[in-house]
Parts: sequence; structure tokens; C-alpha cells
Amino acid sequence: MIRKSIAAFFLLTFTCSTIATAQQHLSLEQCRQLAIENNKALKIASEQERMAYYDKKEALTKFFPEIQFMGGYMRNQKNLHLISSSTIAAIPSSIPLPIPIEGITSIPLDKLKDGLTDLGTVDIKNVWAGGFNLTQPIFMGGKIVAYNDLRGYAQELAATMKETKMADVIVEVDNAYWQVVSISNKQKLAQGYVDLMKKMDSDISAMEQEGVVTKADRLSVNVKLNEAEMTLTKADNGLSLAKMLLSQICGLEISNAITLKDENIDEIATPTESETLPNIDEALANRSEIRSLELASKIYAKKEKIALADFMPNVALTANYIWTNPNLFDGFEKKFGGMWNVGVVVKVPLNFASNSAKLNSAKAETKIKQYELADAKEKITLQINQSAYKLDEANKKYLSTRKNVEKADENLRYANVGFEEGVIAASDVMAAHTAWLAAHSDFIDAQIDIVLSKIYLNKALGRKL
Repeated sequence: MIRKSIAAFFLLTFTCSTIATAQQHLSLEQCRQLAIENNKALKIASEQERMAYYDKKEALTKFFPEIQFMGGYMRNQKNLHLISSSTIAAIPSSIPLPIPIEGITSIPLDKLKDGLTDLGTVDIKNVWAGGFNLTQPIFMGGKIVAYNDLRGYAQELAATMKETKMADVIVEVDNAYWQVVSISNKQKLAQGYVDLMKKMDSDISAMEQEGVVTKADRLSVNVKLNEAEMTLTKADNGLSLAKMLLSQICGLEISNAITLKDENIDEIATPTESETLPNIDEALANRSEIRSLELASKIYAKKEKIALADFMPNVALTANYIWTNPNLFDGFEKKFGGMWNVGVVVKVPLNFASNSAKLNSAKAETKIKQYELADAKEKITLQINQSAYKLDEANKKYLSTRKNVEKADENLRYANVGFEEGVIAASDVMAAHTAWLAAHSDFIDAQIDIVLSKIYLNKALGRKL
């Protein structure tokens, strides 16, 4: 018995721990942080920014000399013979003496022929060669400076594009967060509507038994109750799906149960003063998209300079140290020997047709980016005005729906009292219930519209979200 109790205790503890782990209470800032940490596009943008940083460092190395080592080995089939075999064969084996000396009538030349053969043979069957080379650019037509500037702008562009992606992620998670809050409030509203209809169904059933109302009245209330329960079911499903979407954006398991900090607040948002004439210059200065296009224009302007540099002569200083085995620095020696040399290399391009085409193409790309920048400024101006008008519209909608809520609450109260007194028909009470549900639902939408309109306006103006 004791063992069973202990086992049950540990099972209960484990179950409670699992539920506590799965259930997460999140605020808006926590959702933003989770989304930023887990968003794949942001991770890609971070790696692109890192890549641009190293590209900039690589561009800086172009100012410094390039040093490289080269080495090689070659095995040859034959040696070199500087004296042909036919020439050696033409040499007689001996030279007769005109006057014999002590019985010697001729001088043998065989050893001489063998010596000539060895002297004329160069052993190149195993050849080794190697060396260091240093090349220092002196004048490259401005290409290195332009390329270095281009990589600097590209690094800034990567950071700006990451900033743009960050703003997009924040807007996405904010939109999903407040949609959950909206649906959660509507779910509670639907639950309240079901409770009202259940009470009315109970009341009208009692009144039917007393003969005050007809069966048709009770059936019409039953139909409305079923509709209310169906609305509640849709709200429950919608809330679950909205939370799944938010979990996916935040990088959480969609099976995890989450609760939001703002789900149970009474007042989601209040009206705010909208900027009828927002500061367009502020937006054009702060929007990361504009900065990205400006940087892109600068990048293509540098590409023009790189293309123009192809028309210029290139001058470079070279220095080498080379060694070979065998070497000929002191006769023919089968050992390593080396020497150094320095020089200046000048390269003058003559393919003007090809370079001219590259330059014109680069100029066209620069103009394209300038047109895109001008177009983006016009669209951003329109977007800002639209966002400001939407916020103003949301504020007016809030005030209007708030009045409708007050009137719907009062209308429902009078309808319920009149129904209980028997002076108002069931159909009128159900109409009051429907109006109450619609008014509160519109009021929730109006509050969410204010929150989202503020977010969209701040994003349009390039402000911190």
C-alpha cells in the first residue's frame, strides 16, 4: 500500500511538472525576443552580415603585396648531349706519329672520346625548381580603392538589410500576438453570449410550462443557443490556430500551451493622437529600405569606377627569389642554387570595345538603382499617409464602437427586464443579444486596429518598434 502511495505521489509530481513545463506565460517582449532568436531569415541575415565583414577585410588586403611560393619537380626520360654521337664517332681511335718514339707509333684517342662524351652530357633526368614571388600593386587605375569602398558599402548594406528583416519579424510577431489577444477576447465574449442564451433558454422553458410563451418561441431560442455554441466552438478553434501560428513564429513547439500576458486585460487600447501630416523627411532618413537603396546606388557607382579602371594601365613591382637543382650559376652543379631579381611590370589594356561595353552596363545598373530609390521614396510617402489615415480611422472607430457598446449594454438590460416582466417578446430579446454581441465584437476589433495601426505607422516612419 505504501509503495502504491509513493508511486502515485511521484506520478502526480511528474505530471504536474510536465504541465508546468509545457504551459508558458508570454509577454509581447518575450514573444519578440523568441522570434528574433529563432527566426531563420534573421539568422541568414546575420551570416550575410558576417560574410560582408570578411569580404571587406579581403578587399583591404589588395593594398598590400601578394606573396606566393611556387615549386616543382620534373623527371626527364633522357639527358642532354651537347656533342652529337656522330661527331664523336668521326674522331679516329688514334693518331699516327710521324716519327715513332720508343716503339710507340700512334697516340690513342679512346679516352679523349670518352671524356668528350661525358663533357657534353648534361644530367637533367631529375630537375627541381622553386621560388618566392612578391607582387606589389603601384597603380591599378583606381580599381583597388573603388573595390575597397564597394565592400565597405556592401557591409553597411548587409547590416541595413538585417535591420529591415528585424523590423519585419517584429511586425509579424506583433500582429500574431494581438490577433491572439483579439480572438481570446472574442472567445470570452462568445462564452458570455452562450451563458446569456442558456439563461434565456432556461427562462423561456419555464415560461412555456406556465403557458406564457409558445413552443415556437422556445424553439427559436434553442436555435439561437445552438448558433451561440457554434460561434463559441469557432472561437475556440480560431484561438488554438492563432496560438499555433504565434508559437511557430516564436520558434516554439505548436503543441505547447501558451498564455499571453495581455489576454485578460479589460482595455486593450485607447485612442491616440494621429499625425495628420506625418514627417516624411523623418521617414526618408530613418527607413532602412531607403538606406539600403542609397547604399546600393553607391555600390553600383563604385562598379562604374572599377569598369573605368579597365581602361587604365596597371603598374606593379615584382620581386622574386628562385633556385634550381641542377644549377648553372657556377658551371653545371647537381645541387640547389638560387638568385633574386626585381622588376616593374606594366600592363596596358587595348581591348577598348569590351571594356566600353562593361562601363556602359555599369552605368545602366547605377541608373536603375537611382530610379528604384526614387520610386521607393514615392511609395513610402504614400504608405506613411495611408498608415496615418488608418490610425485616425481606428481612433474614430474606437469612439463610435464604445458608444455602441454602452447603448447595446443598456438595450440588453432593458430587454432582459422587459422579457422577465413579460412585456417584450423573445425575438426582441434575442435581437438585443445579437446586437450586444456585435457591438462588443466591433469594439474589440477597434482596439486591435488602434494597436496595429500604431505599429504600422511607426514602421512606415522608420521608428523603433
